[in-house]
Amino acid sequence: MGLGIKEPITFDGEITGTFKLLSSSNDSNNNSEDESTFKKTKNGIILNPQPHDNPNDPLNWSILKRDVALLVLGWHCFVGGGQSSLLAAGLTQLGDEFNESSSTLAYLVGGFMLSMGFGAIFASPTAILIGKRFVYIFGIILFLAGSIWGALAQSFGSMMGARVLMGIGISPVESLPSATIAEIYFAHERAYRIGIYTLLLLGGKNLVPMFSAFVFQKLDRHWLFWIITIISGINLILHFLFVPETFWSRAPIPNKRSLNETKAARNALLQQRLSNEALYDDPEHNSQLKELESELTSHETTNNYQTALHKKKSYLNGLNLFSGIHSKTKWWKVFLRPFGLFLYPHICFGALLYAFAVVWLIMISEVISEIFTNPPYGYSKLSVGLFYISPFIGGSLGSAVAGKLSDIMVRYLVKKNNGIYEPELRLLMVLPSVLATCIGLIGFGWSSEVNHVWTGPIILFGVLAFGSSLASTTSITFAVDSYKMFASETLVTLNATKNIFGFLFSLFNNEFNHKEGYKHGFVVYGCIEIFIGLFAIPLYIYGKRIRKWTDEKGLMRSLYDKNSEHVD
Repeated sequence: MGLGIKEPITFDGEITGTFKLLSSSNDSNNNSEDESTFKKTKNGIILNPQPHDNPNDPLNWSILKRDVALLVLGWHCFVGGGQSSLLAAGLTQLGDEFNESSSTLAYLVGGFMLSMGFGAIFASPTAILIGKRFVYIFGIILFLAGSIWGALAQSFGSMMGARVLMGIGISPVESLPSATIAEIYFAHERAYRIGIYTLLLLGGKNLVPMFSAFVFQKLDRHWLFWIITIISGINLILHFLFVPETFWSRAPIPNKRSLNETKAARNALLQQRLSNEALYDDPEHNSQLKELESELTSHETTNNYQTALHKKKSYLNGLNLFSGIHSKTKWWKVFLRPFGLFLYPHICFGALLYAFAVVWLIMISEVISEIFTNPPYGYSKLSVGLFYISPFIGGSLGSAVAGKLSDIMVRYLVKKNNGIYEPELRLLMVLPSVLATCIGLIGFGWSSEVNHVWTGPIILFGVLAFGSSLASTTSITFAVDSYKMFASETLVTLNATKNIFGFLFSLFNNEFNHKEGYKHGFVVYGCIEIFIGLFAIPLYIYGKRIRKWTDEKGLMRSLYDKNSEHVD
């Protein structure tokens, strides 16, 4: 998702402009090196990023160790991804148990999403400063505690509290896993692994509700949360044993030649000073000399630091929860960055497109039990759970098609654009995304009200999931491509927006559909989706100028300490 080599943050010059397709991807410390000096795979593929000569660099771990960590994390994402729609098939049963209306029960979904978004904006800056391992494990402990609370809850208020705690606990899966993948895999290894992660996350969103329907049908709500407790307990053990800290500074390390060049430049200035005493009082000469001395100190510090780290950590040392402070930036600055990104039109649009791509699926999860367990359908809770096979298939097809179709389209447009790639070219994918989403939304509401068979609304549920996958992939790619230096913060912004709107819509979704009818209610939702999609038009026309303006203004400058950190 655009999270890769760490580069120094800069607000000088054009940081968001266009670039040539297939241009050199070498980072700054390799620009002067011959290709033969790069480390490569056995098949001759140049490693990107270049691993350090240090056994503790995650890129130097065995592929087995890295893949095990990914699978453990992926399983946790599978479980976490399905929590928002966990109760979909059993909301009617919960209404009978707690004697609450469907509108009130929807808070169990909306409250969970709000707390998940709240937790994510705290988890992300904390992970940047002290590492992801502690955040993952602490989150699982909170999620485990919430699961136990949910199993023991005897009232709606207690159940609500459990869901809120679970939402905060599972929030790290919202924005951290993609960065973890970028930290432990080379560029040529990521596509396959991101596919695994995406499949598990998507599978959780659609298959967990199906499994929970079996539990609602055969057992009860208490057993559902006890099963989640058991799974999260196993996740905690697996994370502690097999998911070490993956952070590693990718700051450019000076090579021997650049060190010699720095010394030569410094000595040349000293020679000039000896031959011309007037240079002792020359501000420009003194500034250049001071800069070179500082660079030499940086070389020495870096080399000493790397030497100290070259001793390989033991397995037991790798189990430590903390690995030191990873950035000197103040926590509150990192915390505010995702909110600062709302000032960027590209990211605002990406956040809205992504948010509603997921929100529509949540809206259906809040009404699907009420629609199909009551007359004229009268299906069992198990049958309602099986209906989630359709969005799983649709979402999987959308994920498989979105990236490939977008890349083919962009390559064609780049050729038409004189070989220049611009992020706005991705916006053409908004058309099929919005079209499929609207067909799914309007068709689901319409067919669920006028037909008395399940095939119409459930097939259209799958069409909606297909469109949502297209929209979510397009929004993430577009937002990250527009501002690559803010990739990590962008994901937090997108997910926070999704969770906030998920909560707000859950406040009126059921009551609105009861009053207007599902046919008219989902037509309104379809119109909202079209309205959001229309914003792609001005961005496509004026996007480049907007990016240039935000670059010149440096809207995020105050939230970065230029000399003390690197960003993904």
